Amino acid sequence: MSTDINLQNEKKYNKLIIALSVIIPIAVAALFGINLRKLGFDVQPLTFLPPIYAGINAITAILLVVSLWAIKNQKRNLHEILNKTAIGCSVLFLVMYVAYHMTSDSTPYGGEGFIRYVYFFILITHIALSIVVIPFVLITYVRAITNNFERHKKIAKITFPIWLYVAVTGVIVYLMISPYYA
Repeated sequence: MSTDINLQNEKKYNKLIIALSVIIPIAVAALFGINLRKLGFDVQPLTFLPPIYAGINAITAILLVVSLWAIKNQKRNLHEILNKTAIGCSVLFLVMYVAYHMTSDSTPYGGEGFIRYVYFFILITHIALSIVVIPFVLITYVRAITNNFERHKKIAKITFPIWLYVAVTGVIVYLMISPYYA
């Protein structure tokens, strides 16, 4: 009986999950294309942000790994806190990333040869999976807060490696492009 109630509670969030999974990437893409300085606004380029949001990606990766350790060692409260913090870090990253790109020109990658292909492979998979991971994170979170722990555990096995990949490759992309910042 409680499983039915848990599923009903989970279903209440489905429309919100779908909406956020569509709205977030569209909003980021739209805002990414707006440069406030080119529109005549007197704003300073936020060129100090890339190392900060790369650091936030690194923190997110660490939080995810420690969270996995916590749940495997039956430290559920710690697991919950770490995952909520990882979600918060991801939101903070996104806000900073958009703010940077709305105030600064994009930096072209200057590497040549094989490393250029490696960079673009990592960048493209990072971007694609950062979109894909949104509904996975939201569904995983909702299954936890609605006490659907068996279903939470099943999807977390998919969510965790994707989210970890996005966090780690965010740092790698930054490290690879940072020599080319003006």
